[in-house]
Amino acid sequence: MVEPSSSSVAVPRGIGPTRAWFVRLPTQVPALALPVATAFLFLAAWQMIAVLGHISPAILPPPTMVLARLTENFSLIMKHTYPTTIETLLAFGISIPLGIALAALLVYSTVAQQALYPNIIFFQLIPKIALAPLFIVWLGIGPSSRITFSVFICFFPILIATAAGLRAVETNMLRLCRSLRMSEWQVLVRIRFPTSPPYIFSGMKISVTLAIIGVVVGEFIASQQGLGYLILFASSRQQTDLALACIAVLCVVGLLLYGLVVVAEKAITALYDFR
Repeated sequence: MVEPSSSSVAVPRGIGPTRAWFVRLPTQVPALALPVATAFLFLAAWQMIAVLGHISPAILPPPTMVLARLTENFSLIMKHTYPTTIETLLAFGISIPLGIALAALLVYSTVAQQALYPNIIFFQLIPKIALAPLFIVWLGIGPSSRITFSVFICFFPILIATAAGLRAVETNMLRLCRSLRMSEWQVLVRIRFPTSPPYIFSGMKISVTLAIIGVVVGEFIASQQGLGYLILFASSRQQTDLALACIAVLCVVGLLLYGLVVVAEKAITALYDFR
């Protein structure tokens, strides 16, 4: 009897050759091939629509024109990318300890849970874009207003995810801790926190995308630097290709920041597994 090779994929009975190919497809195609191919098809369709449809570049420039404008103005775009990236990192860096500390307080203290949590939910229900001009009035047009506004947006997912992680301890473990007469603080530090990193990083993945959104919104309202300012400036002059080039750079920055969070998550997970 010949044993199947380790690279073979079990296909359920009753599936024909064509459908069986689709079953094996995810294991045969590299991880980046499908998204890259999809993006390429999207760009090709965009190019055809813009060129063959004779659409004005002020409305929808083709990707080749956007790439040309990105190349021509690369130094200018990078000049405005730097403050946006730095402010995003600062806002994200502040939101991490803020969200974790508030989550720990809510889990540790029932009084804090009852007093703070409903108010935090209330403030999160307020449309953020409506508060952005007020942050400019309160803190001026400098980086402090944009960073504060971004923190106000992006700390909430970390808080919710961390609180869920701190509460995700098994009931039997909590009963054992009480039988050992451990204090709530000891349970929080020794039991709850070590089991919560997967939840914390889930919140951080959401938060890092919101951080860059908060900074760009602040740049839209009042700023003289940053990608948000450059997008607004280009749009006002009907330079849609420049605006789209800045948006493309924003996407790259967001992907890099998201990737840093994923790398940090894998490093922390490996550290816990090693212990």
